[in-house]
Amino acid sequence: MNLATKLIASHLESGDLTPGAEVALRVDQTLAQDATGTLVMQELEALGLDRTRAEVSVQYVDHNLLQADERNAEDHEFLRSACERFGIWYSKAGNGVSHPTHMQRFGKPGKTMVGSDSHTPAAGSLGMLAIGVGGLEVALAIAGRPVYLRMPEIWGVELTGELPPWCSAKDVILEMLRRHSVKGGVGRIIEYYGPGLENLSAMDRHVIANMGAELGATTSVFPADDAVREFLRAEEREDDFEELRADPGATYDVTEHIDLSTIEPLIAMPSAPDNVVPVREVAGKPVSQVVVGSSANPGLRDFAIVAAMVAGRQTDSAVSFDVNPTSRQILADLTDMGGTIDLIKAGARIHQSGCMGCIGIGQAPATGHNSLRTFPRNFPGRSGTKEDAVWLCSPETAAASALTGRITDPRDWASENNVDYPAIRLPQRSAVNRAMLTPPPDGGERTELVRGPNISSLPDLVPLPDQLEAPVMLKVGDNISTDDISPAGARALPYRSNIPKLAEFSFTRIDETYPGRATDPHIIIGGENYGQGSSREHAAIAPRYLGLRLVIAKSFARIHWQNLANFGVVPLEFGDPADYDLIDDGDVLDIDGLREALATRPSFTMRNTTKGTEIEVRHRMSQRQVDTVLAGGIIPQLAG
Repeated sequence: MNLATKLIASHLESGDLTPGAEVALRVDQTLAQDATGTLVMQELEALGLDRTRAEVSVQYVDHNLLQADERNAEDHEFLRSACERFGIWYSKAGNGVSHPTHMQRFGKPGKTMVGSDSHTPAAGSLGMLAIGVGGLEVALAIAGRPVYLRMPEIWGVELTGELPPWCSAKDVILEMLRRHSVKGGVGRIIEYYGPGLENLSAMDRHVIANMGAELGATTSVFPADDAVREFLRAEEREDDFEELRADPGATYDVTEHIDLSTIEPLIAMPSAPDNVVPVREVAGKPVSQVVVGSSANPGLRDFAIVAAMVAGRQTDSAVSFDVNPTSRQILADLTDMGGTIDLIKAGARIHQSGCMGCIGIGQAPATGHNSLRTFPRNFPGRSGTKEDAVWLCSPETAAASALTGRITDPRDWASENNVDYPAIRLPQRSAVNRAMLTPPPDGGERTELVRGPNISSLPDLVPLPDQLEAPVMLKVGDNISTDDISPAGARALPYRSNIPKLAEFSFTRIDETYPGRATDPHIIIGGENYGQGSSREHAAIAPRYLGLRLVIAKSFARIHWQNLANFGVVPLEFGDPADYDLIDDGDVLDIDGLREALATRPSFTMRNTTKGTEIEVRHRMSQRQVDTVLAGGIIPQLAG
């Protein structure tokens, strides 16, 4: 067996291991962050839960940190009280980004985890099976229910060789994106193995596993080997180590090989993570902002290499050089190494530990100016600037470019300045910080939830009608992200706990008139890979609040497809993708017997009454999901 299949088999509650079949998996750990966690807590309240049934449940506050007014603070108070109520660990604002912090304090080889953040698969770096899902599925896992997914294919990626100087793990995952695009991992788990792993630390693997989400993969998995043991030992948790590997001669459904010695510095151009080219191909373009940090490059090494490169130098006068420490602990370690003062003297702006600019909370770049970031995503407008130009790169490329004021291959910078690749010595013991992690108290189930005026209740969700006649309110193209559907950024994010208000931002990046003209019911038409990116279920529930009942697309991203069904929105695909061209904005689509059609057959016909034509549509939902959609969503289904 390969390792991914071992992890699935050891947690299998129902189903079989045939790719495409629905399986139910027991969940050991759950993770939520504040941009998605308030809905998780409201869902736990609606489910009537008393205390978590998972081994470990943790709520992180790492997104909405600016507190420009009272709304963010109200969210945090609500989350803190809900953690007491439901028996969940609470990570205070400023403690750190969920993924590296969870890896430091709670991650454990062999465990399963679901998280209401699409980069939850980063924990696969420790030999975990960690899957990003919608908040409602996290709530169900907290309540002790399994997580359901289609059994993925297992994609084995053999790594050989050793990375050359001035390249790092970010270049490896960018190479995967260059080869396979944002759709290459759909329906697959990526498992990395081979002798090339010997020189990749646990945090290097975190970089690769984190951005497997950008490939569309269900998750990524690495073996729990000596590198994982070393990581847990440094975190004073060596007792949690368990060696886990694929069997000798293990087979995979799909195979790949990367010779690490052939990797070169790469960069993703605006505005997609798979728009990848060699840095030298775009070198010389002016840069006005460089941001280091985020969950995609969270390790101490990632900051230390930047600090070593800028030590004794000054970043270009035209560059805003921003540093987002990914955890308070990593900032303490970097400071003990002297790296923090090197960054400050070089002109760095040190921000608080959190996601920050990655989700468009602060650090928005100037319009028409290039921003280089060690982040996982560069979807249009995600930075907080509507017309942005965000590039994704390694810490080495970021540092070299910050110093020169233009996109620079770090190898060329080193040659021009006669600089050797820095030899970074990391501490053998981390500055372990547990002070900002609050354990759930005994008797907390009696805690009253602190609900400020910006904390709404979940909207009422009514069953799916049997006869549906509705207009196409919006037709969109390929690779529409959840950022396009429910925007990130400092304007919208503070309303994540207030669905009626948040709904006013739905699709406004594409069409500002949509929220005002949306009728109940209505339909949206999508292209390929509809709903890629973040796991935020707000992208399903906010349009549902405005009357969305059905989406017809050429194909769906996994998490959003499931989120739509969870909230009673029917996700359909064109039987013939060419039929996408036969439908326009404003067309009225009609079907009689919709409920029976969904329950009894995988494909059926809808009428376009505006054009007098018919189209065939199909669905890939299991009978369990069909029952959910018919009920109007999981919450009314369970309440009924």
